[in-house]
Amino acid sequence: MQYLTRAVFGLMLGLLSGLPAVAQSNPVVVELYTSQGCSSCPPADDYMARFADDAQVILLSLHVDYWDYIGWADRFADPAYTARQKSYARAIGSRKIYTPQMVVGGLDRIEGFDPDSFGAALARQRGAHSGVSVALARADGSLTITGQAGQAFDAPARVDLVRYAPSQTVEISRGENAGHTITYRNIVTSWQTIGEWTGAAPLSLQVQLSGSEPAVVIVQSAGPAAILAAARVR
Repeated sequence: MQYLTRAVFGLMLGLLSGLPAVAQSNPVVVELYTSQGCSSCPPADDYMARFADDAQVILLSLHVDYWDYIGWADRFADPAYTARQKSYARAIGSRKIYTPQMVVGGLDRIEGFDPDSFGAALARQRGAHSGVSVALARADGSLTITGQAGQAFDAPARVDLVRYAPSQTVEISRGENAGHTITYRNIVTSWQTIGEWTGAAPLSLQVQLSGSEPAVVIVQSAGPAAILAAARVR
């Protein structure tokens, strides 16, 4: 019986290994705005790294480019991420952007390294339920995205596809962090809008997905504002 059980278990594993990678929602999306040229950022980078592999959190590190002028160009930085951070500020009527900054669930904005405020925001967002769900299936170089909503949204929500590099270590030789070697986690490499969704009908999309980087799909209210649903496949 023991040998039979092992044989059946081995067969099951073999069958499962051929299935597409599947993920369902809804973890909390945490956007960390950071820079290799910012001396205040390493403590936040290090603290947030503990959430990089948390199944209930999707940590996304967005490197901004406005610190590059002080002598060290952050090779992960993209003006598009700076623009996204500015759009969050405009959504609340602010002209100020800051690093490090965490945006939790699209709503809670925490400036500076403040673990207590971040913990409170994360607990708040974990307890929120939008009634929206997203599921992903990755197979044969494509990503199938499906979603359900309890009712139509007040305004169409944006559907974004995000790719990230799980980990990279950088030796910084100039700027405010000169001499430091820092390992960054979940570094966003691309962020693109792939559609809109009104919520009136189920969501159904399929996109090409090249490479081995993890993929995240985010459904977010206009503003940018609340993230209604998110899912990840590795």
